[in-house]
Amino acid sequence: MAQQQPAMIDSLDFAILGAIGLGTAAWFGRKKIAERFFKAAPPPPPAPVQAPKNERNFVKIMQEQGRRVIFFYGSQTGTAEDYASRLAKECSQRYGVSCMTADIELYDLSYLDTVSPDMLVFFIMATYGEGEPTDNAVEFWELVTEEEPAFSKDESDPTTSLKNLRYVMFGLGNRTYEQYNEVCRILDKKLINLGAQRVGERGEGDDDGSLEEDFLTWQETMWPAFCEALGVDEHSARSGPREATYKIDELEISPDSDNVYLGELAEKSDKSKIIYDAKRPYLAPIESRILFDEPDRHCLHIEFDITDSNLIYHTGDHLALWPSNSEVEIGRLANVLGISHKLDQVVDVCAVDKAAAKKSPFPVPTTYRTILRHYLDICAPVSRQTLMALVEFAPEEIKPRLHELATDKDAYRLQVSEAVRNLGEVVEYVVSGGGSPEGVLAGVPFDLIVESISRLQPRYYSISSSSKETPKKISATVVTLAYQPTTSPERTVYGVATHFLYNVYARSHNSNEVLKAGGYPTYDIQGPRNTYLEPQVRLPVHVRRSTFKLPRNPACPVIMIGPGTGVAPFRAFVRERAFHKKSGRPVGPTLLFFGSRTQQDFLYADEWPGLFETLNEEKEGEPNTASRLITAFSRESAKKVYVQHRLQETGEEVWGLINKGAYLYVCGDAKSMARDVHQTFVNLAVAYGGKTEEQAHDFIKTLRSTGRYQEDVWS
Repeated sequence: MAQQQPAMIDSLDFAILGAIGLGTAAWFGRKKIAERFFKAAPPPPPAPVQAPKNERNFVKIMQEQGRRVIFFYGSQTGTAEDYASRLAKECSQRYGVSCMTADIELYDLSYLDTVSPDMLVFFIMATYGEGEPTDNAVEFWELVTEEEPAFSKDESDPTTSLKNLRYVMFGLGNRTYEQYNEVCRILDKKLINLGAQRVGERGEGDDDGSLEEDFLTWQETMWPAFCEALGVDEHSARSGPREATYKIDELEISPDSDNVYLGELAEKSDKSKIIYDAKRPYLAPIESRILFDEPDRHCLHIEFDITDSNLIYHTGDHLALWPSNSEVEIGRLANVLGISHKLDQVVDVCAVDKAAAKKSPFPVPTTYRTILRHYLDICAPVSRQTLMALVEFAPEEIKPRLHELATDKDAYRLQVSEAVRNLGEVVEYVVSGGGSPEGVLAGVPFDLIVESISRLQPRYYSISSSSKETPKKISATVVTLAYQPTTSPERTVYGVATHFLYNVYARSHNSNEVLKAGGYPTYDIQGPRNTYLEPQVRLPVHVRRSTFKLPRNPACPVIMIGPGTGVAPFRAFVRERAFHKKSGRPVGPTLLFFGSRTQQDFLYADEWPGLFETLNEEKEGEPNTASRLITAFSRESAKKVYVQHRLQETGEEVWGLINKGAYLYVCGDAKSMARDVHQTFVNLAVAYGGKTEEQAHDFIKTLRSTGRYQEDVWS
């Protein structure tokens, strides 16, 4: 993700994975500003086919089904959707209030003005990037942020358009981004200005801190306000046995049956009518090569062929890749759940609520093995709420320790959150020294596992190819992630998607011995019915639009700062500008600041000389543009040198280019690098622009708001 920030980070990979595209330029909700300053951005992809407007009237549906509360979610990585589902279950099972969850893009929110006063609308909204709404919330965002929003009724006074709407707001964001929780804050303000009434305090979760704790803390005051608004007796809330959200049926069907799903990410359909997108990824043929191979890290360059799909990308966009879970983690969780002996049992999973928006959280019928391998995010740290739900079914000997982790915030933070322990690992931890973990949670209903663990989500990578140069081939730059948590240094935590990709590379290059020698987790890379390997290696992907774009006029100077895999989109930028130069177009000065630990991990070192030679070629008397690559190898000198130091050393030249209209781009770590680079630009404005510190900050802020300072960063 998610600010995923995407939004939201559902699991480990989102933190550092190679050139992950979680941040981009500021959201240009105001169309006139966007058109004036950000002409490089391509038109958005065609919107998904929507049901007729009257069929998307959520108020009518609520009335017909007797629902008093609806939980809308704007989710990029699945966390907001998960939170909405958890709130809905609490609403119906604990407080006895009929409700429904809803993907916000599937309904027409112009009907907000017809919500009756006895209803309550929840908005669980993630912010990703630099204050941008999630993909599924764009239509709602554009509706509410219009100067005069057009709701279903022709209201003469816009300040009372939503006078009957009562709503609850929780936002998911990340404080390392300048526009922290911008989406929920702006929507909250807009709704109030339109006459709506917020129930309770607006909640804000920080994924850079403890999103889960923020969410749980917010609920402590939200539920009393909820009860008061709906006239529910808070003290008579139900506390009986849990009610299942899903019904699990084991079927007498062979897993080889054509009707059984073995990892397909979307339900079967007529191939002639397939539109590939986030809900139906495309199996793209791939070619991969190694960029550097170190004992603890490996970097891959992977090219995805989208020739036979409807997918279109533009330079600066993001590639979403759908990974699988490792066989180690599948076996671990199956062992503690006591289902190792029946992993290939075919099951049906369907919602107990017949009117639920989603009949099943993934394609069914399927098998236990498939659910753990392809559909559930079993490697993500387990939540306190899930641990509490499991206590009821746990053996007496581990209940106290499980209960402690579920209720003691510090214990949970140290042994689960910071230790990055998933459910299987938590069970192994609580039984350590006290016997075998095998079958410890055999008494847990499998529907609780499906309900409690989020769907496995795609991982996003900044595209490192130019759509002008290779419109049918998309490349990504990926570094494997593995580290020892500070609170559990005896363990190694592996990135799910990066090691999945490294497995694919190693096996397709007959390097299985490398996997064994490194002790890396292994993956089943065959895919459902061997579709990932035959007739050639293919992986499921889709494209996500980004606003991280070059200026429309290539004559504008550009300054790029991208250490490590942060250089990925800049490879695309430089190749595109070289493509324009070869085509005879004037191309302005192009400065690229790249940093890495040593020259051993100098990404694309063989490509840069030729590209910058092309950019500096003189044509028809055109002066040399002095385009060049400036490097910082932090571990090759007594004093560590980073990209911000090189930027400072080149300050006078950089400031001169800024005065000539240069666009500034930063890609990489948001927490330290991006902040240090930001401060360096402030310092340059003071040193060479004669500005005060306050004026310098305002100047950089103006560059951001006009699209001349763009970030594609992750935390």
